[in-house]
Amino acid sequence: MLKGKITLITGASKGIGLAIAELFAKQGSDLLLFSRNIVDLKKIKEKLELSYPIKVAIFQVDIRNVSSIKQAFETIYADKLFFDILVNNAGVMIDSTLQMMKEEALLSTYETNVYGTIHCSQLSLKSFLRKKGGSIINLSSIIGAKGSSGQSIYGSSKAAIIGFTKSLSKELAPLNIRVNALTPGFINTDMTKGRDEKFYEKNLSSIGMRRLGKPEDVAKATLFLASDMSDYITGQIIGIDGGMIL
Repeated sequence: MLKGKITLITGASKGIGLAIAELFAKQGSDLLLFSRNIVDLKKIKEKLELSYPIKVAIFQVDIRNVSSIKQAFETIYADKLFFDILVNNAGVMIDSTLQMMKEEALLSTYETNVYGTIHCSQLSLKSFLRKKGGSIINLSSIIGAKGSSGQSIYGSSKAAIIGFTKSLSKELAPLNIRVNALTPGFINTDMTKGRDEKFYEKNLSSIGMRRLGKPEDVAKATLFLASDMSDYITGQIIGIDGGMIL
């Protein structure tokens, strides 16, 4: 489905980002992978290039730091690696009531979830304009769409992604650049591990399909939005939550 395409994925060293990278490689896309963890990226690059007839370029990027992002894009464009798809996956979830929220956690949440997405999208436009089209896929969250107690800062950062997606899709549609967002529910990743049993019981009981989501569930929806199968879809917010009601 993605043969001949190049995809840039942020937060690609684990969880949902890694699942997307693996599925996209299987579908024939060359990859540009961003993560702070360059050691894991090297292992992923080796594995994917041995498994599939694709090329993988890796970049150590701190998505919270605009200088780090700009440096990676400068290298990409200097090497003439013009890509077709951007997946803004990098994210962080720091739970806290507003009363207890620390400034450092607030800044980290917005720098990662919001500013990083905006900066990567802005810097990607050079590639999409050259290609005369493209697809931006932003990872929001069901918390951004529905809210959740004790997650006002995380939820607001993910709600910002929904607003950003809707407005940017209108701005870029005349340029044949599509912008959509996914709102995963309770997905079994490192971000949700280590919680107490009550947390799992509460969330599992709210899921209509009575199972946790897998990173692969999100990856498959991302593939749809990246492929030509969705070439008339933009500005949409698609939930991947198994019927979860918060």
